[in-house]
Amino acid sequence: MATGTEHRPDGGGVRAPGRAAITAAHLRTDRWWLAPAGTAAGLLAFVVYSTWRAFANTDYYASPYVSPFYSPCLAHNCQSMRGGPNADLFGSWWGISPAVIILVFPLGFRLTCYYYRKAYYRGFWASPPACAVAEPHRKYSGETRFPLILQNLHRYFFYAALLVAGVLTYDTALTFRDEHHEWGHMGLGTLVFLANIALIWAYTLSCHSCRHIVGGQLKHFSRHPVRYRAWRLVGRLNARHMQLAWASLLGVALADLYVYLLASGVFDDPRFF
Repeated sequence: MATGTEHRPDGGGVRAPGRAAITAAHLRTDRWWLAPAGTAAGLLAFVVYSTWRAFANTDYYASPYVSPFYSPCLAHNCQSMRGGPNADLFGSWWGISPAVIILVFPLGFRLTCYYYRKAYYRGFWASPPACAVAEPHRKYSGETRFPLILQNLHRYFFYAALLVAGVLTYDTALTFRDEHHEWGHMGLGTLVFLANIALIWAYTLSCHSCRHIVGGQLKHFSRHPVRYRAWRLVGRLNARHMQLAWASLLGVALADLYVYLLASGVFDDPRFF
């Protein structure tokens, strides 16, 4: 037998009987580990930043801008935002940051996203580390057991993500006011928020669940021309789902950071008109 394909004792996972008898961990000679390592580093950086900002409970509103991490603000202890999406649905008994209430929906949407599953399965769990690289786990049950069976909630998180994106669109419209709530103004923050909401909508609509909802159950496209065109549009977005996932993740973090810098007095929002 060729080198690296000698018989070796049976085991579990990729070492189970019937699998290719390759003793080497892998036969790749490229730097395959760079992609999962970079993915893990990027996701970890966002988790650390978003956790800090979510529990900070401060510097999330600088009129007319509100951090996307805190919108809609549904707790009694929310900072007053004139015309903003804030409502006292959670009374004075809620003592921690109001961001915790709303972030569960967009984060749940991303956590169960098909692309992000691949990303953090490979980056953090090495399942598998990369294509043609054996994973170290002896057993594999897919997503049929708890907690991974909860990944099936993705389609429901998609509906919640649509509502959140709608609220953030309203927030973006409010950025055409000045600090005195007068309309007809535009600042640098307006461009930041416009870019952020464009990326959020592109990522949300590129979701596999959205593609299935639009046209996945159609048997005759010719009988549904409008849905067929919508399905093709979503399909083109879906082909860029990975890029949109990262771009929108960076966009929402930068939008929050911009509001934080304004609210903490680091600089004033440059105005165009």
